[in-house]
Amino acid sequence: MPPFAPVKRRKLVQNLRKLGFEGPYSGGNHQFMIKGELRLVIPNPHEGDINRALLSRILKQAGISREEWEQL
Repeated sequence: MPPFAPVKRRKLVQNLRKLGFEGPYSGGNHQFMIKGELRLVIPNPHEGDINRALLSRILKQAGISREEWEQL
């Protein structure tokens, strides 16, 4: 993957699956993915990419480092 940059939702889901998350599952207003006891809410599909700020927050909640993300 290129250096830490905006990403499409589909690619976010694919990479989270590679890192051991399951889903996405429907729930409330947003879908979520699960890894063990961790429940990670992911953004709804929309036009455009998930920006760096939101991606950074998602990775922090998931316990994934930027280095680990960039190696995918």
